[in-house]
Amino acid sequence: MTKKVLDVGNCGPDYSSIKSFIERTFDAKVLQADGPEDTLEILRRDQIDLVLVNRKLDRDYTDGLEVIKQIKADDALASVPTMLITNYEEHQQLAKSEGAVQGFGKLSLQKPETKDLLQPYLG
Repeated sequence: MTKKVLDVGNCGPDYSSIKSFIERTFDAKVLQADGPEDTLEILRRDQIDLVLVNRKLDRDYTDGLEVIKQIKADDALASVPTMLITNYEEHQQLAKSEGAVQGFGKLSLQKPETKDLLQPYLG
């Protein structure tokens, strides 16, 4: 069964790279959201298997950690696996302290470790 991934806050080129990598590596479809409002709306409407949140949202450069906090604060959505996309380990740790799972950085998108990281959610 095809999995659904929600990509939040990435610019067009980064979204395209992530979408291409995930859709050719896994049986998954990648949807896009721009900020917390449409993210929560999509999560309430669709069965999403994994949420990827950019560290800084492209639309207004707000902190993606705030999106993670909103997802995890909603009892109906808190169980959806959520990853922060950042190359900075200290931000990964902050996201994990808010209930996210270990994420990855855009610089490691093509590395085998990223596939291994996504496998439990999309494999």
